[in-house]
Amino acid sequence: METAVQQRFAALSSFFNERQRRPRAAAEAQLLGSGGITAVARLTGISRRAIHGGLRERHAEFPAELHRIRRPGGGRKPLEVRQPGLLDALDRLVQPTSRGDPQSPLRYCCRSTRRLVHELACQGFRISHQKVAELLGTLAYSLQANGKTRAGKQHPDRDARFCSIATRCSAFQAQQQPVISVDTKKKELLGDFKNGGRTWRPKGQPEPVRAHDFASKGSGKATPYGVFDVVANEGWVSVGLGPDTSAFAVPAIRRWWQRLGQQRYAPAQRLLITADSGGSNSSRGRLWKWSLQELANETGRSIAVSHYPPRTSKWNTIEHGLFRFIGRNWRGQPLASREQMVERIRATTTRTGLKVEAEVEPKVYPKGVRLKNRELAQLRLQADEFHSDWNYTISPRTR
Repeated sequence: METAVQQRFAALSSFFNERQRRPRAAAEAQLLGSGGITAVARLTGISRRAIHGGLRERHAEFPAELHRIRRPGGGRKPLEVRQPGLLDALDRLVQPTSRGDPQSPLRYCCRSTRRLVHELACQGFRISHQKVAELLGTLAYSLQANGKTRAGKQHPDRDARFCSIATRCSAFQAQQQPVISVDTKKKELLGDFKNGGRTWRPKGQPEPVRAHDFASKGSGKATPYGVFDVVANEGWVSVGLGPDTSAFAVPAIRRWWQRLGQQRYAPAQRLLITADSGGSNSSRGRLWKWSLQELANETGRSIAVSHYPPRTSKWNTIEHGLFRFIGRNWRGQPLASREQMVERIRATTTRTGLKVEAEVEPKVYPKGVRLKNRELAQLRLQADEFHSDWNYTISPRTR
């Protein structure tokens, strides 16, 4: 008899909910007679208390509650109900380490859940670290990383500067004049060094790289300088080994013009360059302006330059139009040489039709070149009325 009871429950238990299981166990206990409750509890794993509850339900009627699995008030009470004051104690522990506006709908905690469990235990509360994490969510806390939102002191004409750049670019494009965005991408170590990101490989066979990124163990650092044609959605990258100077940046623009721009924009008389305010294309760089003057003389075309305000380089068009796709294309792959870097830059494409050309810059340009005032006096530079330090046009000198 007992074996039959055990077999029936094993076969049907998956089809019973809690309300159906109690009266079924109670019926089996009644059939067994004296000692039936203990035997059924042992054979089925249902507690004696649940079987007694099933016996009471068999003799009672609950017409209005047939849809309920449990009776009102049934089930285990939440931990915060069984231990009054738990939520308040947890909130008090977290508050001293909270960051941000306390009135915000989302607050931030930097203490570990296991440390909070220990401190709550010292106050007489029993709780697991998983439950602590759940209660922190109830209290509107969550794990957060740092957010780069403070850009420092903003220039008072920052928004007006962005509007000015947008208006100027639109005017050049409407007149079929080329508009390019230039900048230097992050320098990359050459060699078998780890590169951020992940790529698909056979399981358990990651690309072996060095444990430490010592530049002396590699082939040096590569400096990619990019030129992005906004209208054609086409990029050019010169990869050099030397320092990032204006003497290296302007030749990269010259290479773009000779290889791509000259043929596409043959009728154009002007060129607009948008760039950051610092680095090799700094708005205060003497060598930058002198090199652009030489380029204007060679091409016979005026070069207009618009610099973005300080601390706004991430809004430069080349950053999200070219560089982010290049970084995505070589993620998780070590860059062993400049030639390999060039190949992966050339392989960068997007569904919107981005094409990228790249070339190794064989020449290493010197650093620290200084120009005298009499040389700067030869510049044919005309500054704009609105922020002349950021907007200017360099015209070619006549022979």
